[in-house]
Amino acid sequence: MPIRSGSLKGYREGSSLGTKKMAQNFQLKRVIVPVVAVLLVGGAVAWYAGVLPSVASRPPQNAILVIAPYRWNGTWVFDDERFGLVREPFVGGVPEMIDILVADIPDADKGFRLTFASIPFPDYEKKLTWLRGDAQGNVYKLDEPPMEGWLCPALFQYYGKAPSELYVKADPLPLE
Repeated sequence: MPIRSGSLKGYREGSSLGTKKMAQNFQLKRVIVPVVAVLLVGGAVAWYAGVLPSVASRPPQNAILVIAPYRWNGTWVFDDERFGLVREPFVGGVPEMIDILVADIPDADKGFRLTFASIPFPDYEKKLTWLRGDAQGNVYKLDEPPMEGWLCPALFQYYGKAPSELYVKADPLPLE
């Protein structure tokens, strides 16, 4: 069967289109592969350098949390090595709330155990209710006695978002 010149012309044009598409795909792969490699390496370097959050920087998953505040330079502060907090001060009305919580704890100034949670737990002493947030922290109120106090952004080391309620209890530290 003889080949018509028109059918070869169509074959050549189709072949030319196929070659162009292959060339475009090849060029696209030559760009995408290095870009993906650079992004992966850059992400790994950023994670290693601590720029990207790691699992350890997430808020704790425990329902009930404990810190050990103490008085330093006239105000209540606390340390938490997990988050690099050293002498993190309570300010804006919270020291006065703590004074009420520790009124019956001898030598509380040297340290006490503060248990807190966003859910009620057995024998909690006081409930703080969220009032409002600002650019940095959150204001909570205590009903009895009526008081307000500001909790700084360190709260977000323990919670992903400010809880609507915080339940607290103060106990003496165990004797060593």
